[in-house]
Amino acid sequence: MTTHTDLSLTVQQTARPHGFPTPSHFAFVEAPVPEPAAGTALVENLYWSVDPYHREMMDGDFALNAPLEGRTLGRVTASRTPDLPEGEIVFHRKGWRTHALVTPDEVRRVPRFDGVPLSAHLSVLGGTGLTAYVGLTRIARLREGEDLFVSAAAGGVGTATGRLARLMGAGRIIGSVGSAAKVAYLTERVGYDAAFDYHDGPAAELLARHAPDGVDLYVDNVGGEQLEAAIEGLRDRGRIVRVGTVAQYNSTQALAAPRNLSEIVEKSLRMEGFLVRDYYDVRQELYEFAVPHLQSGRIGLDETVVDGFDRIVDAFLGMLRGENVGKMIVRAHGAEQG
Repeated sequence: MTTHTDLSLTVQQTARPHGFPTPSHFAFVEAPVPEPAAGTALVENLYWSVDPYHREMMDGDFALNAPLEGRTLGRVTASRTPDLPEGEIVFHRKGWRTHALVTPDEVRRVPRFDGVPLSAHLSVLGGTGLTAYVGLTRIARLREGEDLFVSAAAGGVGTATGRLARLMGAGRIIGSVGSAAKVAYLTERVGYDAAFDYHDGPAAELLARHAPDGVDLYVDNVGGEQLEAAIEGLRDRGRIVRVGTVAQYNSTQALAAPRNLSEIVEKSLRMEGFLVRDYYDVRQELYEFAVPHLQSGRIGLDETVVDGFDRIVDAFLGMLRGENVGKMIVRAHGAEQG
């Protein structure tokens, strides 16, 4: 698919999926590039985030035959407001389109840090990294030397959790993933002490093999069997941070609840979920913690970058299939490579 400079593309959802979505649930719609009205600016989008929560929203939150929303980074190319000068790089949520009209209160200016790629603001410095940071510091209150287990550990939140926890002085870090290649990535690149492929057997047995003495903390991106395994493997007064339930997003049947909820009482466990949007005030703290480590190379970027807006649907479906390592990001042709 080719685009012309005077045309914009949006992606619209055309039907509600039953189970796993397919390309037929989406349509690319071409239209003239919009002109900014007084008080607005035109943003040419450079990077798009595709996220698991989009699948949940497809069931009813996204309007049909309307542009989808999503986290996006873009450059102001035309402005009719002094608050958004041309050339400014901004973050906004009018994603899944090549161009967006925005008002100043719909965007956030993106700080640039020497040696840190722009894409980091959608991965470890974006909502993904903030989710991991808040989960560790505000919800779990990780203490030095504590051991943790992370599910979907090779995804965006999982890799960020591992890297940040290591810098915070965590003890043993164990992850569950969906392939042997991801096991190797976590242990060789991200800093996990151990990882297992959840296809290799019952999750409780696999976790016990790698953490025979248990863990103090579980960061749950999956739910289901792995949540049950974590409840069994947690030590007394352990904590569970609930981030998401990827295991049920494409399921046509409800997941069975963990069968061992009684252990939450017996072990004095605590389980808490949160929405990262309630913690945006922590973003500056994340920058102060993570940016120096990005600049020094102690934190690497865990990103799978797909080139071309025309491949955004493919990237989204690939992310749902677990084809990414780290954060799945779509990059416009010609956007900075570093």
